[in-house]
Amino acid sequence: MFPEHRPRRLRSNDTIRKMVRETHIHPDQLIFPLFVKEGKGIHEPIASMPGQYRYSPDALSPVVNDIVSAGIPAVLLFGIPLKKDSLATGAHKRDGIVQQAIGKIKNAAPELMVITDVCLCEYTDHGHCGILDEKNRVSNDDTIEILSKVALSHAKAGSDMIAPSDMMDGRVGIIRDALDESGFEHLPILSYAVKYASSFYGPFREAAGSAPSFGDRKSYQMDPANVREALREARFDVEEGADIIMVKPALPYLDVIRTIADEFDEPLCAYQVSGEYAMIKAAASGGWLAEEACIMESITSIKRAGADMIITYFAREIARILS
Repeated sequence: MFPEHRPRRLRSNDTIRKMVRETHIHPDQLIFPLFVKEGKGIHEPIASMPGQYRYSPDALSPVVNDIVSAGIPAVLLFGIPLKKDSLATGAHKRDGIVQQAIGKIKNAAPELMVITDVCLCEYTDHGHCGILDEKNRVSNDDTIEILSKVALSHAKAGSDMIAPSDMMDGRVGIIRDALDESGFEHLPILSYAVKYASSFYGPFREAAGSAPSFGDRKSYQMDPANVREALREARFDVEEGADIIMVKPALPYLDVIRTIADEFDEPLCAYQVSGEYAMIKAAASGGWLAEEACIMESITSIKRAGADMIITYFAREIARILS
């Protein structure tokens, strides 16, 4: 007796597999992170993230043109200043590193969407994401005042979207108010609404020089064990005016992505973080994994879980594979 149902009929060749494929990846759904470092003529490899670089603003044109040619619609900017202090004053300078980079990118590729990360960890001399009080604890309310200044300075420099990543309470609302009051009501906010205190951020902290000099970030980033808390965090940010919400990291939190996607109508972004990138690169360099196949499988799993858009260091490779 032959089986009545033969699902293998729909797997018999590449053409029919593509026709019945449920999850599709397109370059339009990708965002490429860029590290911009203060200085000139910098095109500096990042040891822990093979294939990724730090660029000075004057060296951005070639990579920006490559991103546009690949069909990737957006970049996410992270700034690395020369000088840091306890109040992160470099983060909201008119001629700060991110502010400079926005202008350079817009001159090179006006059509490219520039999303700017808003946080203080790259700009504080202690490496924490906020301003410290007299007991060396991160002060939530002092921090969000500074974050609103940073967001407004990015908007004035030409940012297309503001992305607060600090995980302070109430920061989306105060940033939304600051933008609206200054005539930037049209600018969307992509909120790192669900950002876990993850061990997968190590290579990023090396790349951006943003590791805390003491302690950790568990008092403001989320406990990896919690899912219901993710729903609360996302709900608060939506109520405060977030236009897009994010889950970070992506692959270790596919269940959270699915939960958020089921609960909210707002567009959902997922961040395939530096550690996810570095693991695939390291295993592939050892000959233990097929790099392209693993890239596509991991990205497909993130999309299948419910992400509408994905921030990934593999964006250019994915665009090339898809083409």
